[in-house]
Amino acid sequence: MINEVDEALRSLVKADVVAGAEIEVVFDAPTREWAARRNKPTIDLYLYDIREDMRLRQTGYVERRNDRGMVEERYDMPRYYKLAYLITAWTQRPEDEHRLLTAILSCFILHESMPAEHMTPLLTELGFPVSMQIAYPPPENRQVSDVWSSLGGDLKASVDLVVHMAIQPDRLHDIATAVMAPLRLQTFGQTTIDSDDGVRQLRDAPAGDAPVGDVAAPEPTPSPGRKRSLGL
Repeated sequence: MINEVDEALRSLVKADVVAGAEIEVVFDAPTREWAARRNKPTIDLYLYDIREDMRLRQTGYVERRNDRGMVEERYDMPRYYKLAYLITAWTQRPEDEHRLLTAILSCFILHESMPAEHMTPLLTELGFPVSMQIAYPPPENRQVSDVWSSLGGDLKASVDLVVHMAIQPDRLHDIATAVMAPLRLQTFGQTTIDSDDGVRQLRDAPAGDAPVGDVAAPEPTPSPGRKRSLGL
């Protein structure tokens, strides 16, 4: 997914900063050896830090439903990460480098999120916005001077770009299969017959008999010593 963000950044910088000029856009580590090999104007976007944005950490599941509203897929919530890029310009004159840095600032000030026309097909398919912050003060434990010291290069003017990226976990959770057949009941202890579908059914009661499940009440027994009135 990081390479998808790289391609989107390359497309944006070439369109709004380079604008057809003979300037390379690369993602190399600006070491001293690398800088000595530069023979043409270059804009370098070096990815030097990757961290999860814990403020956006969520628990639970994301559900995808079909046209009938039934859940078809259930997967984990996305995770959000911050990608820190060190942007530098490399030319023969410092004045030209400063012009490129000014154009880079102007570009990312206008676009707080990646424009749709520069999104890769995979980023568009995921449906999460790619927000960007340019020249924000870095946290105390991520100093740009430490980056240059680790690279072994000479400190020079640079711009810090932070891109917020979402990654959707591929892990899917099993869901219960929807039961579409109508409810059918089986009875036990009754006179039943076999049916074609293997479910035993109640035998039809003979004519004149009480329906199955209905019990005829017995006639009351006359009390001893009393005669039943015949209405005479």
